[in-house]
Amino acid sequence: MATSPELDYNKLDFGIFLPIANGGWIISDAEPRPDGSYALNREAAVLAESLGFDFIMSMAKWRGYGGTTNHWGVSLESMTMMAGLAEATSRVKVFATVHTLLYHPAVAAKMFATLDHISGGRVGMNVVSGAYAGEFRQMGMWPEHLDHDQRYDLAREWMQVVKRLWREERVTHRGDYYQLEDCESNPKPLQQPRPPIICAGASEKGMGFTIEEGDACFIGGRDLDELAQVSRRAKEMAAERGKTIKTYAMFGVLPGDSAEEVEARMKKYQDGADLEAIKGLLRSYGLEPDGRENSMQARARNVFMNEMLTGNADDIVGRIKLIMETTGLDGMMLTFPDYIGDLRYFGEKVLPLLRGTK
Repeated sequence: MATSPELDYNKLDFGIFLPIANGGWIISDAEPRPDGSYALNREAAVLAESLGFDFIMSMAKWRGYGGTTNHWGVSLESMTMMAGLAEATSRVKVFATVHTLLYHPAVAAKMFATLDHISGGRVGMNVVSGAYAGEFRQMGMWPEHLDHDQRYDLAREWMQVVKRLWREERVTHRGDYYQLEDCESNPKPLQQPRPPIICAGASEKGMGFTIEEGDACFIGGRDLDELAQVSRRAKEMAAERGKTIKTYAMFGVLPGDSAEEVEARMKKYQDGADLEAIKGLLRSYGLEPDGRENSMQARARNVFMNEMLTGNADDIVGRIKLIMETTGLDGMMLTFPDYIGDLRYFGEKVLPLLRGTK
């Protein structure tokens, strides 16, 4: 694999995916297990800001995966939680998640404008066009008549309406999915021309939506070669449209000062695997045991829902540099088994080495 020239890690973004749902990103009954409480999320957010992270983000989750741990069965709501964390912080970017299937664009436009005012111009929007159908069917909100591509068509129209409401005094819109008549939405966001928009669409259709309507794309891959290919493809697609796009990927961090300590921690989580919850995750994506899985689902079989960066500070720095210089990513969103101890370890021992402050 060819590597790019030396990167300036002060210009790359490092953020955390907050533990908004119980169990975090490890499907195991081993302790510590994030409980998804506001108290934990607030402590992690304030700590991340003090340690120099660039952004905090939370997902939106409406139904869990079952099992003995009821993994992700208890979760806070993203936008309201991030409003609280916007008050608790002063510098980090604050990304909340919105599902286009659940919120009318006029409602979402005002909610995010409000978040931007609460945060003093730090809010970002993570847009999700679908995902776990069971979450929406339980509310009668899954559009059975729309296929994958049509859900992105809906999301595109949704996003265009939101942007118009953010910049125009009155909006009349007659589309395939939404009808607005002389619609007003004030105040406008503080950020101009608008808050940043990110999406995790992996298909050609989804990536095209992100490039045309957003600013950054969350991507995944089974290994560094695939991750590099996806990142390169996203940037090529953007260039073909006369645009630029940033790419981000998610990784877990499981640190330890010795190989024995790391191995013992890994084994503890693997021994506590919640097999029924793992099956629930796979079923939520319509996957059979022998079916092809995406990178996140494949890793979930080993209890870890994303690739883990393990070892001591030097080990983790070396791995991050290899990843970033091989893939062309613009940033990482990180998860932690222990959102206080492990987060502090990364912020105090790893981030300063990357950014040349230690």
